[in-house]
Amino acid sequence: MTEALAIYPHTKRNGLTFTLAGATGLLISFVLFIQYSSLFPFSLVLFGLSSVSVLLGAAKLNEPLISLELNETGVTYFHRRGQVTLEWLNLQRIDNVRVTQNMELIELPYIGFKVKKMNPVLDSISPRLATGLLTEQRPLLMTAATHDEDLHSLEQYLSAEFSPFVSHGERYRGVLAMFGRRSETLAENLGFHLYVSHDALDRDSKEMLTLLHEWQQKAMRGM
Repeated sequence: MTEALAIYPHTKRNGLTFTLAGATGLLISFVLFIQYSSLFPFSLVLFGLSSVSVLLGAAKLNEPLISLELNETGVTYFHRRGQVTLEWLNLQRIDNVRVTQNMELIELPYIGFKVKKMNPVLDSISPRLATGLLTEQRPLLMTAATHDEDLHSLEQYLSAEFSPFVSHGERYRGVLAMFGRRSETLAENLGFHLYVSHDALDRDSKEMLTLLHEWQQKAMRGM
């Protein structure tokens, strides 16, 4: 039986509470709209806040129950669009993501994963998940291009974004090529290929890093 450890994300918490509170607020606001016209301004504010609460709760409930799973093979990242596994053997570095701005080191709210080869990642990730991560990583791309004011690198990346991507002799096209090229660009500028938000964790990022390193070392010793 394979040993595994599941990580439950912070973002999943209170999803049902937000949804039920928002639905109750919407019901009350409708009653106030109909029965008490003098309370229209209050009803309007309550309606707006309740709508936001419902949307926020629904978004939380839509997230996977588990964000990460650690086992003897590697670490699997679960996303609402799919999942991808990073094998311990293919992981070169795991750490918090940091950038330098105005001579000051700033920590970004992500744990970064630097891989030795992109091929295993591209061979296992679905186009749907790759598309979702491309969208979510846009702020990281802008950070990578601007923290050194290296806009020329961004221009070069954008000009080649739709070109085939070649990694260790394997050629990828379409969304997978875009994701592979994006990952390499982020690795060149921020030091990591893949990123997991701190919101996907169930503990402090330093504790999570210690846990990841312990699992990787244990897996490597068992090989």
